[in-house]
Order: sequence, then C-alpha cells, then structure tokens
Amino acid sequence: MEQRAFTLIELLVVIAILAILAAVLFPVFSQAKESAKKIAAVSQAKQLAASVLMYAGDYDDFFAPSTNYGAGTSDSERIWPPILNPYVKNEKIFIAPGSNGTYARLWSERNNMTIGYSGATAYDPEGCLETQPDTTGCEGFRSVVNFSIVEEAARIALFATTPNGPMAQKYRGYVFSPYNGPINVLDKRLSLPLVSDRDLVQELGATLSPAMLKPIYARYHRTGNDDGVTPVIFADGHTKTYSAKAINSMGTQIIWRFR
Repeated sequence: MEQRAFTLIELLVVIAILAILAAVLFPVFSQAKESAKKIAAVSQAKQLAASVLMYAGDYDDFFAPSTNYGAGTSDSERIWPPILNPYVKNEKIFIAPGSNGTYARLWSERNNMTIGYSGATAYDPEGCLETQPDTTGCEGFRSVVNFSIVEEAARIALFATTPNGPMAQKYRGYVFSPYNGPINVLDKRLSLPLVSDRDLVQELGATLSPAMLKPIYARYHRTGNDDGVTPVIFADGHTKTYSAKAINSMGTQIIWRFR
C-alpha cells in the first residue's frame, strides 16, 4: 500500500499556521504573566502597609523613617527595610515581583531595592525644615513625622516600585523622592515625584545627582509611553495601582508632599 508523505507546500502551510498562532498567543501569555506579577506586587504592598501601621502602633504613632541620616552608614537601621522586616519576617516581600532586586540589609546595598519608600518620611538632624518654602531635592527633615498630625492619610503615598542598578550609576532603589518632579502651584502637596515606565535613572543620570533622581518606576505592563503601572501604598494601609501616565496627569489627587 502506497504511503503518501506531506508535500513541501503542505509543510510550509502548517509552519505558517503555527507561526501565526504563536504570534497571536505569545502577547496573551506575556500579558497574563505580567498581570500575575502585578497582582503579586499588590499583595506584597498590603503586607508592607500593615508593617508600617504595626510599627507606628509600637512607636507612639511615628512613621518608620525611610532613611535615618542620624545613624551611621554601618548601622542597619539607617534604612527602612531592616526596620520593618521584624513585622514582615520575609525578605522577599521587599522585592518587586518580576524584578532582579535584592533585599537591602545595609546602607551599601540600598541601590538593589525595587520597592521604594517615600523620602518625605526621612529623618535628617541637619536636613530641611518643614516650614521652608522650597523643598526641591530635600532628602530628609529635622523631625520624624507622626501619624497623629498627618491629615488625609488615605491620600498620602508611602510606597511604589523603583528602578535598581549599580550604585555608581546613581541608583537608589530603596526610596523615591516626592521633591524632584513638577510642582503643582495650586496645591504643593500634589506636586509629583519623577515617575515613568522607563528607567529615569538611566535616562537622566548623566545630568542629575542621585539626590535629584530617586524616581518611581511603573514597571508592570510597561510600553515606554508611560502606560506601565505601579502599586501605590497609602498611609491608611490601602493599596491601588496607577499608570505613570495617570500620575503625571496630576489628576489622581495623591498627596506626595505631606510635609
């Protein structure tokens, strides 16, 4: 009995069909994978929010500082991850899902973080005064902020995702600065951090100092056109995701500069 083999044309047709199916399905799988990372990031964000509230409960309503410039560079509690880790007890919670970040145990490792805490919480005994009119580039204030004097906690942003990389290239992933972006002249509290779904440290590092960078990186579903999103953790403990485009529109009513 004669056996009929596939012709070259038939094989090419099958290959073409498989290529079309792959082209259609690959973006779907990629989007599903990215959505899973975003969901995991929101879940982790909620645990970080809970740790901040627990810390405040133990320390007379004071925020954990993102940076304590009064501590030495060899002191692990100069930066926030070791301060909050006893309340979380899982170093993986401090790393944005899908990133190559690592947990920072010391000041020298702060560039490796991919979740940043607001620089508005930073304490510096020689830093900015809360009453000064221009807080551009402020890296810390001369007092530790207290929940009892903070208004509209549900609108105050505390955490977001950040870019990481070599210290020599000006990455400081453990913190984002609310004092380096566009100023809202109608309400300075709504003035923006630097935020994009592109790596702004890479883009602006040649012209700006590390103190003037510290951006938010909207890493999930990023397109390069600021469609990417980041979870934002608020001072009352709730979490919501925003695109870089939505934040930059100044229409979100998020309070970034709460002092």
